[in-house]
Amino acid sequence: MKTSTAGHNSSNVIDFFTGQPFSELHNQRIIRLSPELDGLEMLYSNEANPDKLFSLKILCWGLRANGEVVGLVPWLDDIVPAPEIQDPLNGKWEGYYDPGIDEIFFDGPIHKVVELETAAEYYDLQCENPNDVVQEIPDTIGTHAVLSSNGFHTITLTEVVSWRLHYDGTLCGMLADPKKIKSTPVLPGDDCLYPAPSRQEFRYFFQHQIANKLKAEDPEALAAISSLVEEV
Repeated sequence: MKTSTAGHNSSNVIDFFTGQPFSELHNQRIIRLSPELDGLEMLYSNEANPDKLFSLKILCWGLRANGEVVGLVPWLDDIVPAPEIQDPLNGKWEGYYDPGIDEIFFDGPIHKVVELETAAEYYDLQCENPNDVVQEIPDTIGTHAVLSSNGFHTITLTEVVSWRLHYDGTLCGMLADPKKIKSTPVLPGDDCLYPAPSRQEFRYFFQHQIANKLKAEDPEALAAISSLVEEV
């Protein structure tokens, strides 16, 4: 079922799930991506460790329809703008971090802003279907999807090959179906790829450091998984 906004001011139409005006959500959608290739990170904190800052590698930078540039990170079961992260321990964003020069900053770096704005202008795509894929970038930070069908008694870790940006701003992590792989390496756009959320067993995304600890059955990593399960 579709809800029509014809004949109405879109600023007066409220999204049922977010409570935000439809026009505001439309302007916040991501329209272009640029991979992060220089190791910039996101910093965040949580209530359980008030004296510590934690870091995650930024996957890419996204240009919103309103012109804002934000860093994007795989976070729990989605990929989200860094300033909007939420976690079970009331985690919050504390800024971006450049480990090369030990500097914290709060806005998208100017070289990424210029790149994204130029690319968006050049590729000014207009699509009729909101699900049309407008861009696909490789995963460059070792993201893994965690799959489990029995309450995390057993888990499967699968590498995320790429991330697809759809015309409506939706981002999907893409996994490879081993039965459909015809050649290797599997690259973005391959026919064997499918969206991680389409698997009923899909639970979370983790960057490679945590994924490798889970593969090695590291006690701290397994405890972290357990705490997430308890919060659900």
